Amino acid sequence: MPIGDPYATVAQLKARLRINDTKDDTRLAEAITAASQGIETVCERQFNDAGAASARTYRPEHRHLVRVDDFHTTTGLVIKTAQADGTFTGTWSPGEYELEPLDGIVGGVPGWPWWTIRAITQRFPCNRRATVQVTARWGWAAIPTAVKESCLIVAEEIFKLPDNPFGSGGYSDFGVIKVRNNPFAMRMLSPYLRYPVLMS
Repeated sequence: MPIGDPYATVAQLKARLRINDTKDDTRLAEAITAASQGIETVCERQFNDAGAASARTYRPEHRHLVRVDDFHTTTGLVIKTAQADGTFTGTWSPGEYELEPLDGIVGGVPGWPWWTIRAITQRFPCNRRATVQVTARWGWAAIPTAVKESCLIVAEEIFKLPDNPFGSGGYSDFGVIKVRNNPFAMRMLSPYLRYPVLMS
């Protein structure tokens, strides 16, 4: 699914709620979108697949490490560093860096994307500029099951709210609140938080 698409479908939510008509399809879609956006905000990552490589720029944490957005394939991967004038002309070869998590494995579970690039034989230039340009196919190869299920859990909760509980803005800003306030969804999403927090 392309970047920005929701993590569940109206048909899936209707099946969960045992809804057989179409009169609430718009509200169901809005609830799914709000839940999906809430998950992205809480986790600080995007779980869809961009479908094609594109360039993004980053500022290294230090000379040996730069953290980037998730990407799941090395096909089309290009890493460049900037010269003093800010132009990205230095292209790195695969032997000059290492991608983490190693082998795409986290906690013994494979299938994770990479989001860290560690310099091995070179150094990232560090100054006030964003000195690293990465071209990659951003996102995940497949949406994790826990993310899909969390989306449905939160979307169901949002859908059951009274009509327009927050005025003309609808549900758009409410997904984050519902995700954070749903302990079951948060526990399912906890492995996927970009910056983990302690769970009580």
